[in-house]
Amino acid sequence: MTEVMIKVSGMSCGGCVRNVTGVLKALPGVTDAEVSLDEGVAKVSYDPGNVTVEQLRQAVIDAGFDSQD
Repeated sequence: MTEVMIKVSGMSCGGCVRNVTGVLKALPGVTDAEVSLDEGVAKVSYDPGNVTVEQLRQAVIDAGFDSQD
C-alpha cells in the first residue's frame, strides 16, 4: 500500500469530513482514508495499481470540495 496526503479545502463541518471520507473510501484500491477538518487534509492509503492520486483528487473535487497539490 501507498500513502498520500491530499489537501482538501472548503470543508466546514463534520458532515463535510464524512462526505470526503466516504467518496475516497468508495474508490477501488483505497484501503483507508482519514480526513482532518482542522488540518484540511486527507491521509489516504491506497493501491497505486488500482487508483491514481489524480483520481483521488478528482473524487474530492466531484464531491464539491477543492484539492490542490
